[in-house]
Amino acid sequence: MEESLNNKNEARSELWNLTIRDVFYKYVRFLPVFILSVALALFGAYAYLRYTTPIYSTSSTMIIKSDQQQSRSNKFDDIFGGGKGINIQSEMEVLKSRGLMTRVVQKQNLQYNYYAIGNIKTINIYKTGPFIIQHEELTDSLRPFTLKIKFSNDREFKVNKDDVLIPFGKRFKNQYGIFRLIRNPLSGVSKEYVVEYTPTSTAAGRFASAITVVPKTTATAGILNISMQGTNSNQCADVVNQLMDEYGDYSKELKNKTSDQMINFINVRMDTLGKELEIAQNSLLSYIEQNKLIDIDAQTGGYFNNISEADKNINEELLKMNTADFIESYLQDKKNVYGAVVVPSSLGLNDATLNELVNGYNVLQRQRQQLLDGNVPEKNPSVVEATGQIEKLRESLLENLSNIKRSYTKTIDALRKNSGTAQGQLQILPYKAKRYNELKREVDNKQALYNVLQEEKERTAISRASTIENSQIVEKAYVSGTPIKPNRRSIQMIAILLGLIVPAGFLFAKEMLNDKVTTRFDVEKITGAPILGEIGHSYSEKVMIVNKTTRSMVAEQFRIIRSNLQYVIGKAERFTLLVTSSFSGEGKSFLSTNVGAVLGLAGKKTIILEMDIRKPKVLSGLNMEKGPGITNFLIGKAELSDLIRQVPDTENLYVLGCGPIPPNPSELLLSEKVEELFAWVKKEFDVVIVDTAPVGMVSDAQTISKFCDSTLYMVRQGHTFKKQITLIDEFYTQNKLPKVAVVINDVKLKTGYGYYGYGRYGYGYGYGYGSYYEEETPPPTFLEKVLSYLNPITGLVKNNLKS
Repeated sequence: MEESLNNKNEARSELWNLTIRDVFYKYVRFLPVFILSVALALFGAYAYLRYTTPIYSTSSTMIIKSDQQQSRSNKFDDIFGGGKGINIQSEMEVLKSRGLMTRVVQKQNLQYNYYAIGNIKTINIYKTGPFIIQHEELTDSLRPFTLKIKFSNDREFKVNKDDVLIPFGKRFKNQYGIFRLIRNPLSGVSKEYVVEYTPTSTAAGRFASAITVVPKTTATAGILNISMQGTNSNQCADVVNQLMDEYGDYSKELKNKTSDQMINFINVRMDTLGKELEIAQNSLLSYIEQNKLIDIDAQTGGYFNNISEADKNINEELLKMNTADFIESYLQDKKNVYGAVVVPSSLGLNDATLNELVNGYNVLQRQRQQLLDGNVPEKNPSVVEATGQIEKLRESLLENLSNIKRSYTKTIDALRKNSGTAQGQLQILPYKAKRYNELKREVDNKQALYNVLQEEKERTAISRASTIENSQIVEKAYVSGTPIKPNRRSIQMIAILLGLIVPAGFLFAKEMLNDKVTTRFDVEKITGAPILGEIGHSYSEKVMIVNKTTRSMVAEQFRIIRSNLQYVIGKAERFTLLVTSSFSGEGKSFLSTNVGAVLGLAGKKTIILEMDIRKPKVLSGLNMEKGPGITNFLIGKAELSDLIRQVPDTENLYVLGCGPIPPNPSELLLSEKVEELFAWVKKEFDVVIVDTAPVGMVSDAQTISKFCDSTLYMVRQGHTFKKQITLIDEFYTQNKLPKVAVVINDVKLKTGYGYYGYGRYGYGYGYGYGSYYEEETPPPTFLEKVLSYLNPITGLVKNNLKS
């Protein structure tokens, strides 16, 4: 038993080792299908590549430079944010913004798109067409429209459905506006064109969505790669290059806007201070003239030095107080909350908290303004958040300024108290000298502040005149003649793969869904029962294939089965074979008849028992008349010696017919007469072949099996279900039938099944094997019948070649 199991495992291992080769030969027979499929796929790929609209890509590189290294680091820079660094992510968003792209669309006149109409596809002919369109007036600039231009000759054309011929350069009017076509002499004229107008905002949005901006290395390096994809390479390159130029101009305008705001702020303050300074100077001059004061310093002496020192400190504190008042009044003025001019800084107030709040306030103001400049709505969460933060910082600034002013007030009060002590020593000085000094100090204070503003105005004007872009174009976008889509090589490879995968998948699915036995392997992978032999498809109309003179392929296969029986029966000279199958139509009677014939030719006196008493076919297959038979004997109305008949023209072959079909076949086979029947035939004949009913349908075969030495189980290619092979394995492993051996019937030529045709024994089911076998001529196929009918000469030549 163990040895048998090892042999079974070795056989299955061999089958698995052959699977790859079998699969190759199985599918290689469909090589024409694969070739045709690949050819069709490649043709489809060619058509796709030929007629699909190509997509081009162009890219450029630019550097975003930071102004942080050239910052001016003074009071006015704190007020207006002059020393702020560049946020690369923000600049990337600016480059992709619709507002900046609107400038590009207007500069390049990209509201109009030009297309040449072909037989199959439409081509974008940006700057390569025979004309450009100019509009003098648009009925509605926010409404898109299309103009169909049909040329009658090289000089005249028609617009839309209008039949009037219009020459180049002449104005024409329709419902969309007034236009004219300007001839491009560098391009030839085709027959039909389309001009599409898109509103500027829509066109800007379409082009902006096609722009891709990514850092080339790291975001902090400031090197950006700008790319765009489109149907026209020239258009993509122009858009990208113009975008970089517009970004440079935009950055200059933004810087100049900051300088202009600073200059406007200084001018306003200088006008106010100038008037105040003029009033103070006139008051001092009038006081001197009225009181005839010449040299007050000589009159005050040493006491005045002390008073002057105290007054100097008071003046410094008053200057700081004025500055604080100015900033506080600026912040309290509602029109400056979100105005174009940013809040002034501390202007010399040395308070760390105030400076930090002012810087933060200015940064938030600029960020909010940048969002608004980028066409972000005021109700956007980012703008709303920035507005809230600005308001909180403004309140913090006002509170901080109040604290600072109280501090200055206390300091001034202390200084004045000290000054009063010194003034007590100057009571002898005239009141006029004291008033003079007050007026002089007021003039000096205002003059100092005015000079500071004048100096900053000149420096800002010089800086504005030398403003440069904060970007540098490293590499411009160039026109590419090679499209990125569709990728020719990828499409062709995909087509080849589809051409192979689709038929392979179809064939594989067909194999997987096929639940019938197709190959010898289908049997061997389910059951370990030995396969006695294989019988090819016979084109003969007779059931009896075997006789003395036949050398056909099928006849030789029956002779091989006869030889293989010795491995099942052993050295027994007399034996009984049970022939059965899973269900009807698998060739039991065909096998019984021809196996009996080859055994008879071998000198064995053989009898065939037609014991499929439900549906007998042996006698009809031998063209013998039906008569009394087994059922007559079983009911005791006939003797066996009178029922046995010899098969005509066949040596040593006899048949015992079924007789009339009984109403109770199962019960009849349980009769004691069955044992008597087998005892008699085994005594009189060398070989007994029992053609019984299908074991998968009725129990007759199992009832009779106890009288038999071996079982030939029929499996028919393309007819027997694979799940029925498990029934064979059950009979074989559980010994429900004696010595089960499988015979595969009706094997047709299918290249790829096994080494040579279907089997393993060196015979295929083709023809033309020299003198080994007689050829069997298969019936003509439907196609051959049609060809013969259409051309009788073809059929005649074919018959002559065969003869």
